[in-house]
This record gives sequence, C-alpha cells and structure tokens, in this order.
Amino acid sequence: MPLVISLLLLFACSGNAQLRKGDARDLGMSPGRLQAAAAILAAEVEAGKLGAASILVLRRGQIVLHQGFGKLGPGPQGAPVQPDSVYLLASITKPVAVSALLLLVDRGQVRLDDPVVNYLPAFQGPDRAAIRVRDLLSHISGLPDMLPQNIELRRAHAPLSRFVEATMTTPLLYPPRQGFQYQSMGTLLAGEIVERLTKQRLRDFIQKEIFRPLGMRHSSLGLAPGLKISDTVWCDEGPHPNRADSASFGPNSPYWRDMGHPWGGMHSTTTDLALLLQTFLQQGKSHGRPWMTPASVTAMTTNQNSHLPHPWGLGWALGRSTAWMYFGDRNSPRTFGHSGATGTVAWANPDLDLITVILTNRPVSADQGALLSQTSNAVLAAVE
Repeated sequence: MPLVISLLLLFACSGNAQLRKGDARDLGMSPGRLQAAAAILAAEVEAGKLGAASILVLRRGQIVLHQGFGKLGPGPQGAPVQPDSVYLLASITKPVAVSALLLLVDRGQVRLDDPVVNYLPAFQGPDRAAIRVRDLLSHISGLPDMLPQNIELRRAHAPLSRFVEATMTTPLLYPPRQGFQYQSMGTLLAGEIVERLTKQRLRDFIQKEIFRPLGMRHSSLGLAPGLKISDTVWCDEGPHPNRADSASFGPNSPYWRDMGHPWGGMHSTTTDLALLLQTFLQQGKSHGRPWMTPASVTAMTTNQNSHLPHPWGLGWALGRSTAWMYFGDRNSPRTFGHSGATGTVAWANPDLDLITVILTNRPVSADQGALLSQTSNAVLAAVE
C-alpha cells in the first residue's frame, strides 16, 4: 500500500452544507502551486521524516485542496491517513475553550472586565484581585504556562480539579497586564468558569454549544464515546521519549487523551476546524444562523494587548502574535488562528477569504515549526 493517500472530499462526503468542492482556478488559486504545498508534506512522509499529515485549504468557502498522507500509527500495518483523520490538536484547543466562555458573555452570564475572583472565590493571593476575566484569554494575567508541579500531577494521573486547585494559588510571574507569558493555566481557569456557571463538564458544554451547532461531527474534548486512540493519528514523541512517562501520561496515553484539558485535549479533523474558522469569517454565523455575536467574534480576532508588543485576540492568536504560530511569514496581520505542539496549525486570512488547516503528528519542537510555516507559505503562494 503506498504511503501517500490522496482524497478530495465533496459536500456529500464531508456531510456539511457549508463546505463544498470548488475549482481552484475559478477561486483565484493555482492548482499547481496548491499541489506543491501538498507535495511538501508528501515528501516528508515518503522520506520517513513524518508519519502522518492532512491538509485542507478553503477559498471563499469552497474546498480547493484536501489530502491525507501516511499512516495512522507506527509500524507497517497502520491504516492509511485520510484527509479527515482525527488528530490530537494540542493548543488549538485553547480558542475553542475560550469560545465557550464568550458564548456565556453573549448570554449575559459573564463580564470580561469582572475580576476572576468574582467567579472563582478561591482565586486568592498577591495581585489576584486585579486579574480580570479577559486577562486570562490573551495571556497577560501573570499566570504560568504550566504549573511548577505539572509533571508530578501528570504522573499521579491527577484529575483536572487538582490542576485547577493548584492554579488558584500558584505564584504569578508578573503583575497582571504588565507582561506577556503564553499560559495554558489561564485557559484552564476560563474553562472552570464555564463549568461552574453552566453546571456542566466543559467537554459536554462544548459538544452541545459548539460542535453540534457548527456541524463539527468528528470533534471532541477528550475522547468521544466509542472513539479509540487506535482510530486516531498517533502522536510522534521524538527519538528518545521517557518510556515510563510516555506510557503513563504521554500524548498517546489513555489518561492524556481523555483528560479533556481545555488547553490541549481536543480531537478534531481538518474539515471540522475549517468549519469553525469559517464561522468566524462569517461573523459568527453557521448555516446562516447566528451562533456567536459579531462583537464577540471581533474581540476574539482582534488585538486585545495593544499596550504590549504581543498582539493577541481573546483565544485566537493573530498574524503577528509570535514566530511559533506558523501561519507563514507573509500572512496578513489580520490573520487569526492557532497552532499546537503535536504538530498542528489552523488559520484564516480575512483579507484573502482563505482558510488553511495543516495537521501532522510530528511535534513542532522537532523543527521549530518549520514544516508548518513552509507549507503555509506555499499555500499563500498559490493565491493569484
């Protein structure tokens, strides 16, 4: 069986009325250059440097490229990757968790400028009373990315509640709004606010209020009922992983895959992520119906850190946020999206009405995101 499997999905295959196949030429893109973008991923797979990859490019709401490469898992008997195979997204989860909170803002249940302590009374310590809800969402609250006891908690298979409890009092790295530090724990607390106000698990709220309305049929926070890890793309952990830790809490372990952590535990496909990004390009409308208010869409996709040299929306990173976002080095500053440490990136360029989702299983630490950035650049080069 060849390593490279290619499949173009039509509307009937994707099962969603919002996406259909389009002609690249009619939509202002070069078919040859689009294939050159796909060929970058194919070459990495054929050279044995990459185990799996899927790519989707959407122009003006129509699919112009949708391909999959490689195998779901290691070993010669792995099933072929499809354009819509399921991947562990890592940090692309963050803007989805933030979207859940913004839906509550739309409903009048949360105010972004309220102190976090109003919703989480145990959030105590120096400078904490000054931290606003919105500060959790653009990485300026002062919280750390990971807790000092992060590894110990994972080794103990601690539930999310233990991470929340520790985050309530962990020392801040700087006073709120006085600096920038990419922070998974800020997203964790955003998810905790959603759970307390809705009295639902975050994974259930997101399933009901985001995935179902948007038609994201193959997405879940944690493992969906009936979804086995072997049915998803295996995460490459590099050449020398700690075998004991990897089996216990690594990215392919049952604990980590089903934890449902709001900073990195989402499973999804290229089509589902394209649907999410397309909804934001359409000012919060899905299937022609309102889902999120335009005001919340704008807040999520425009710079909230204008007082700092670290532009970020609420949840979504922007085209000039940080080098590691891998949107390509020629994308518009208005581009929004996110990347994930497992080797994933998804972005939307409003100026070009262009969406690109690139999911791989090679961690970005292996090449500092060069593959994702190179492929993104190749997609941009296809615009005529």
